[in-house]
Amino acid sequence: MLEVQKGASDDEIKKAFRKQAKKYHPDLNPGNKEAEAKFKEVNEAYEVLSDKEKRARYDQYGFAGVDPNYGAGAGGYGGNPFGQDIDLGDIFNSFFGGFGGGRTQRNQNAPRRGADTEVSVTITFEEAAKGCKKEVSYQNVETCKDCNGTGASAGTQLKSCPACGGSGQVTTQKRTPFGVVQTAQTCDRCRGKGKIIEKPCAKCSGTGRIRTNRTVTVTIPAGINQDQVLNVSGHGNSGFNGGPAGDLHVYINVKKHELFERKGDDVWCEIPITFAQAALGHEVTVPTLDGRVSYTVHEGTQPGDIFKLKGRGIPHLNSRGRGDQYVKVVVEVPRNLNSEQKKLLKQFDEATTNENNYQKRTSFFDKVKELFK
Repeated sequence: MLEVQKGASDDEIKKAFRKQAKKYHPDLNPGNKEAEAKFKEVNEAYEVLSDKEKRARYDQYGFAGVDPNYGAGAGGYGGNPFGQDIDLGDIFNSFFGGFGGGRTQRNQNAPRRGADTEVSVTITFEEAAKGCKKEVSYQNVETCKDCNGTGASAGTQLKSCPACGGSGQVTTQKRTPFGVVQTAQTCDRCRGKGKIIEKPCAKCSGTGRIRTNRTVTVTIPAGINQDQVLNVSGHGNSGFNGGPAGDLHVYINVKKHELFERKGDDVWCEIPITFAQAALGHEVTVPTLDGRVSYTVHEGTQPGDIFKLKGRGIPHLNSRGRGDQYVKVVVEVPRNLNSEQKKLLKQFDEATTNENNYQKRTSFFDKVKELFK
């Protein structure tokens, strides 16, 4: 078997090419389709390796540097340059004796971390602001306790795989343009574990793992917001071969509040007051996350005016301090007035025609007069 190392010189590669090209030349193998195909592979492989730029990419990135399926690794080198359905991986393994271009096999018996699990939980506006504890239920994959994850029925033992002799890998030989290449692949029968189950566990059907319903209590911190994710370490799917469990990702969904709206860590709300309260000033009751508080609306308050209650907002997540609460004033115009109320309102309107009473109105109509004079 010819094996040319990854750092082989141009002369060594050329010598190997000539040897194999002569061996599979169509003139020396008339009517031999297999030899004809191998001769094409020899020429195509040499075309790549004799190109300094392509050879440099291979030396730097391995087979990924020249594989058409690895466009990024090849620096934009895309598409099969030969227009043929050729397994370049096999050809390069032939040139370099399996060094550099091959893929490492994962040890199926090594400890592996379990997958993460996801679940969502819905909480109220107040619970998000102040924090709370919630029980969440979800499905989890755990190690079967009946067989301790082996997959074998209690009282039985795992047997060495006859196909691979317990190694988890089988050796195969493949004829290439440059000789016979010997490669090791994961055993299909035991899937790389080296052991087989003669009598599967009845509870897990030989998988060593079962799906269970699980409930855990999660501490939700104060200040958490919509769509944030809370990570609960070690509560995901069980690991493999003694590996650690994955994590539980808890997605937070916050219900909308009837009065409050959240903007960052600030709380916003509206408060309706009467025309008289806005004009004369009035002490109003304002709802907050901490209960009701009193606030005096100043005389002459206008619709849309906003006042701030400092430190009445949402606690900052995982830190000190809180946001503020902003209150927007809505002046409600009375409806369904009776005749007496209308009479009094007209008298009031006639008594407040002074420009000092309605500065915005006076300014507006002054601008209209100026525009159309």
